[in-house]
Amino acid sequence: MAVITFAHRGARSEYPDNTLKGFARAIDLGASGLETDARLSADGEVVLAHDATIGTGLRRIRVSEHSAESLAQLQVPRLADLYAAQDSDFACSIDCQVPEAALPIIEVARAARAADRLWLCSPDLDLLAGLRSAAPEIKLVHSPGREAPPAATMERHASQLSRLGIDAMNMHHRAWTGGLVSLYHRFGLNVFAWDAQEIRQLKAMLRIGIDAVYCDNVVRMVSTVKEWEGQ
Repeated sequence: MAVITFAHRGARSEYPDNTLKGFARAIDLGASGLETDARLSADGEVVLAHDATIGTGLRRIRVSEHSAESLAQLQVPRLADLYAAQDSDFACSIDCQVPEAALPIIEVARAARAADRLWLCSPDLDLLAGLRSAAPEIKLVHSPGREAPPAATMERHASQLSRLGIDAMNMHHRAWTGGLVSLYHRFGLNVFAWDAQEIRQLKAMLRIGIDAVYCDNVVRMVSTVKEWEGQ
């Protein structure tokens, strides 16, 4: 498949994180995927916020204690609003920030007829494994953040992911090597690299066969990948 270009939290070099304007701008700039973070509002809606609290300075509110409608006034959209505002043919990588949001995320994606383009990310392997039979159409991504498995255990880890039906492994770009990419590919897994911000970092990931990159600068990411694929 073509390398997926995930716009990290939208076009965040131009707009605030996780906003409908930022997501729309990223699509306009040619991103093939959007990356975002999901939590639940007080009324059980899937809303797109990275942190448990939002606001500036001392004036912060807890996302889980406010309704989706009130959060929307603070530029925290619902996942349903994102799908409604865009054609649903983009890939959507969602960091599930709280376990209880996982099934609601899937239901929203299904309602938008976009579940087959959902890449649901979590560091919690038990959570991901439990979703496999419940949602066979979505893609599951193990995303352990900066706590990547020790190099000595990578083969066992790749085997475990394959056995559990996980679709991809997502690590910081510095953690990937050509050998590790080949290892995970051998077990039928996609390999994703986050925080590839500079052209040299993007090209390094493309050179070793990465399947998706996450970047804040959409123009830089899209142009670099297009140039590489056009060679």
